[in-house]
Amino acid sequence: MSDEPVVRMGETSAGVTRPSVSPIYQTTAFDVPDLEILQQLYAGQLTGDIYTRDSNPGMRALAQSIAGLEQTEAGAVFASGMGALGSIFLTLLSAGDHVLTAQSLYGKTLQLASRMQRFGISVSAFDVSSPAQLTAQLQPNTRFVLVETVANPLLEVADIPALVAAAGAVPLIVDSTFTTPELIRPCQLGAAAVIHSASKYLNGHGDVMLGVAAGSAQLMARLNETASIFGQNANPFECWLTQRGLRTLPLRMRQICSTAGRLAQFLTTHPAVLKVHHPSLPQHPSHALAERMYPQGTGGIVAIELQTGGRTGIETVNQFMHSVPQLPFSPTLADARTTLSHPALTSHRFLSPEVRSAAGISDALLRISVGLEPLDVLVQEFDAGLKTLLK
Repeated sequence: MSDEPVVRMGETSAGVTRPSVSPIYQTTAFDVPDLEILQQLYAGQLTGDIYTRDSNPGMRALAQSIAGLEQTEAGAVFASGMGALGSIFLTLLSAGDHVLTAQSLYGKTLQLASRMQRFGISVSAFDVSSPAQLTAQLQPNTRFVLVETVANPLLEVADIPALVAAAGAVPLIVDSTFTTPELIRPCQLGAAAVIHSASKYLNGHGDVMLGVAAGSAQLMARLNETASIFGQNANPFECWLTQRGLRTLPLRMRQICSTAGRLAQFLTTHPAVLKVHHPSLPQHPSHALAERMYPQGTGGIVAIELQTGGRTGIETVNQFMHSVPQLPFSPTLADARTTLSHPALTSHRFLSPEVRSAAGISDALLRISVGLEPLDVLVQEFDAGLKTLLK
């Protein structure tokens, strides 16, 4: 029997074995033996954790895994992909600075860049297919250039080495969410840093909200400090789930890339489809570049524009989605399941109809995130749903 107060019970002790899976360190803070050790921890002379907003064993382990996958000095973890990107902006920019972005980016990224203009940041955009245009738009106060490896949602491919050369001394920041380090490692091609929404392929199961970055140890330390100050830090359970997801990343990406390419080929033959956007197709403007840079594929995203047949684009998409309930509408991507999304009413809804149209994002555009189902199942389901548009 023990007279120990209940608030002091339940502590674990190490045995001669260890768990097969790393534990979740679900704690707000860590007990520090004395003030001398505290000072050594702050100085980086000892490895350890003090407060989970700043660091946690599971968070550090995931950051190290991301650095290993991207072959960089260090990694960092954040509350979301936008948290990672926000930390980049808040760390590298001050009032009076300029940032140059690709024209085609995830909608929330465009919103973030626009929002930064309230704080005296100037933003301009360039066509990612034109490195010369990037060089022409650089300014003395340009602090970084931002691109996606494969753009959302029409899948334009960025020539990373060419853009690095065009940017010169200005750092290139690359969002590689669509492609993952299984398909490309931008920092190995000269980029200063790479970011991911780990909620997508890195986790791969649709049950995480997390972001990661990788690059030099100095830059990652600065990003970590920013994330702590602005509350953009990750949490231990999300990191644990993502670390688990990484174990199957190579297998998942191999299957998804194969299925996406073959599904895209099938969709080009369907009379209910006006246009298919996928870099594996010879008619895609980035096809030659994708063949050179992505021999394994460009990920699991396929975008299609539906034949409207006298309906509005939104009516057409709605009819298709109602006809295939087994293909759920989900405003995300990279779940284990195949899902559908509608860029005009989700990621890019804040843009005016005129701007969306100029960008090639019509109301009849449907984004497909290919999952792990067998190809023949997906072909049957898409065929059945698309045929309802022909009646």
